[in-house]
Amino acid sequence: MSGVAQMKREEIGGLVDDGAIKGAILGAGENGYAFSSEVVMVSEPRGARAESVRALRTHIMAQHLGDGRRGLAICAASAGVGASFTAVNLAVALAQIGVKTLLIDGDLRHPAVETFIVPPPGLTGLRQCLASDAIEIGDGVQVDVLENLSIMYSGGATNDAQELLSGERFGPLIERCLRDFDFTIVDTPPANSSADARRISNVVGYSVIVARRHESFVVDIAALAAQLTGDRARVVGTVMSEA
Repeated sequence: MSGVAQMKREEIGGLVDDGAIKGAILGAGENGYAFSSEVVMVSEPRGARAESVRALRTHIMAQHLGDGRRGLAICAASAGVGASFTAVNLAVALAQIGVKTLLIDGDLRHPAVETFIVPPPGLTGLRQCLASDAIEIGDGVQVDVLENLSIMYSGGATNDAQELLSGERFGPLIERCLRDFDFTIVDTPPANSSADARRISNVVGYSVIVARRHESFVVDIAALAAQLTGDRARVVGTVMSEA
């Protein structure tokens, strides 16, 4: 992906630890999943924000997936800049054009995917798959959330996130996902709060950095890019969101 994709993003309340939903809920579907209005590829598919996501999708299709790359970590230097918004909507956008897509919530500290696409209670997720040899990877993947879209939720916050991500099960899990799906997108926690995003990017191999106009600092973005590159992950582009 070359250049900077401009992504319009309206702020609808802050993401909080009690699991509050991002935006208004559109209602639960027959499969038990409810969609927030911030899933703009569903709620406002003709709007400017959805068009911006499609522009990003075009870059990914032409210059990433088209080259045989099957995974992407969505990273940010700090919280609140739209990384989870980007991860969720990009995954939905790819699924809408027939790409068999897996979205993984790799934030085991403050999971956010579940605030955009609300799952039924009690699902097995990434945390459980990494913590126990008895749980198969497939047990943590929720298939057909939308046509061509599967999701591995975080499985809940944990205090040993770095230990789980650095353990021996994470690498094989990602490798399996990259084989089983056309494209795998991993949402990551902000880099200024932990080294989790660096670990995830190293395993996935490729990253996009999300920044927010008038809020993110160029020096922080540059530092994150240098860290990811130093960890042998390739930064393939930057997404700039606007308030």
